[in-house]
Order: sequence, then C-alpha cells, then structure tokens
Amino acid sequence: MNEDDVRERLRTVEDPDLGDDIVSLGLVNSIEMADGEIHVDLALGAPYSPTETDIANEVREALSDLDREIALSASVDRGVSEEEDPLPNVKNVIAVASGKGGVGKSTIAVNLAAGLSRLGARVGLFDADVYGPNVPRMLDADESPQATEDEQIIPVEKYGMKLMSMDFLVGKDDPVIFRGPMVDNVLTQLWNDVRWGTLDYMVVDLPPGTGDTQLTMLQRVPVSGAVIVTTPQEVALDDARKGLRMFGRHETPVLGIVENMSTFVCPDCGGDHDIFGSGGGREFADETDMPFLGEVPLDPGVREGGDSGQPLVLDEDDETGDAFRNIAGRAANMQGIVHRRRQSERQSGQAEQ
Repeated sequence: MNEDDVRERLRTVEDPDLGDDIVSLGLVNSIEMADGEIHVDLALGAPYSPTETDIANEVREALSDLDREIALSASVDRGVSEEEDPLPNVKNVIAVASGKGGVGKSTIAVNLAAGLSRLGARVGLFDADVYGPNVPRMLDADESPQATEDEQIIPVEKYGMKLMSMDFLVGKDDPVIFRGPMVDNVLTQLWNDVRWGTLDYMVVDLPPGTGDTQLTMLQRVPVSGAVIVTTPQEVALDDARKGLRMFGRHETPVLGIVENMSTFVCPDCGGDHDIFGSGGGREFADETDMPFLGEVPLDPGVREGGDSGQPLVLDEDDETGDAFRNIAGRAANMQGIVHRRRQSERQSGQAEQ
C-alpha cells in the first residue's frame, strides 16, 4: 500500500454538491504514510458542517480495512496572508446582514452562532451593531470583558461562544454617539485587540443597512460568507436586494437568504396567518439565484428566548428551534461549498497552466 493506492481508494468518495470525487476535484491536499499511520489532509473549510462531516466519515470508511491508523486534517487557502489578516486564527467570518431594521437580524445571528456551537464548532459572536447592540441581552451575558496586562480584551463566554459587543464597553442605558470615522476606529480596535483565540466560525451581527460599519468590515476583514435576513413583505425585500448588491460589489460570497417572521400559527385556533405575507424570502432567493437557507415562523417563543437570554436553537424539543438548527446546518454546508468550489477551481486552473 502506497500513496497512489490510497489516492485511488479516495476516488470512491464523492462530493455531493460539486458532483465528482474528491481526488478529481483537487480536495485531497496531501497524503502521508509513516509509522503505521495514514495522514490525509483534505480541503474542507467548514468544520462540523453536516456535509463535510459526512465526507470525512466516508474517507475513513474508504480506508477502514487497512491495518493502519487513519488521521485526518483539514485546511484551505483563505486567499489572504497572515500579515494582512486581522483574524488569522479564525477560519470563517460569517456576516449576518439585512437591508433594514426590524426583521430580526440579531435573532438570526444569535441562533446561527449558538447553532454552530451546538454542532461542536468553536464559535465567536461579534455584535458589530455599534449604535444598537443587543446581543448580550439576548444571551443573558451581563458580565464585563477582562483585560490582560498587554491590554488585550478577553471576550465574555456564554453557551460555549466567545462574545464581544459595544454594549459591554458602555453604560447599560447610555446612547452610543459616534460619527463615521469613530465607528471605523472602534470596530478596528475590537477586531485587533480582542483575544479571540482559534475559532471555526465568527458570526458578525451587522447593523441594518449598507453604511460605515458594513463597508469597514468588508474592506478590512476577509469575510468568508454572508447571510441575508428578510421578512416576506415587499418593503423588506426591496432593502434586502440592496444588501445583496453591496456584498456582490465586494465579491463576498452570499451563503443564502433567511426568511424571518413567516407564517404565524395561532395557538388558540390552530390556523395559519401570513401576517407579513408569505414566501417572499424563497421567491427572492429564486429570483437572485441564491440558496434559501430556511424560514423561521412568527413564534412568541423566539421573543421569549431573546428576552430571557436562551436561544431557541438550543431547545431540542422545540419546532421553531428545529428551523434554527436547519438554518445553521445549511449555512455551514454552504460555507463548505464556497471553499471546496474555490479550491477545485484553483486546482483546475493550475493543471491547465
């Protein structure tokens, strides 16, 4: 058994999204054989995503009858050098955005982050809504970040996630009054001066719209994917289109669309009520050829979870929690597709040269 034999066995492992085997797609970075061990490094960049977990399990299965220990690792080229990257130890930065306020963007960001953490990933949640930070309340995180001797900020931890928010740094009821350049400086400091450690995902809750905060982030941080939140009605969809165009101009992959505040199921009569319309998010995704990550019903439990600091995604018995869990899994899967497709295209381009 040599490296070529191992590579041939790995040709039986298919990528269900890219439609070919992982060897032909260039997703096997390297194979090393020594001391009774076979080490395979795969170009998988979305840790704990359901699809990439399945791919890794199939690799183990393809080599399971060999009398050797199988060790897997995963690495992808993020396309940016460590010197240029303010977050070199963060594998994925997912921005959660909306074109307008009031669509439940922070609710989606909190439950997405908690859902990824629930899968086993190392997650950070950065509340970048400088003027209206509310993530700490939604996670019942009322302690203050600590500082190290070298003036690094140690983020607060909650539900296995590392948290940072402007809300930690100002008085609880104090308004935040910043001009554009000040926002730029504050955000840059929070990215650079927080000791995030090694993370699989950083979820960034952006303020609504397409202003200074969004532009600062897209210009200075290698955002690996964006999730756009909307409600079904047309006025929200009009603004969501603006957000989509903003990410397109900065060549940021959009992982998909989430429709929040979908059908309300009346607990008394059992009837369905489309208070904000119906199906607008899915139609928007189809119209723009974007993935549809799912819809979250208009459920009082979502509000209760936000007010009490207990994300509904962590309630294993709740149907709306299922909706959040599905969205987290699909977002992670889409992040994996972005990385694997880029890796495959890069390998194909090198082969043609």
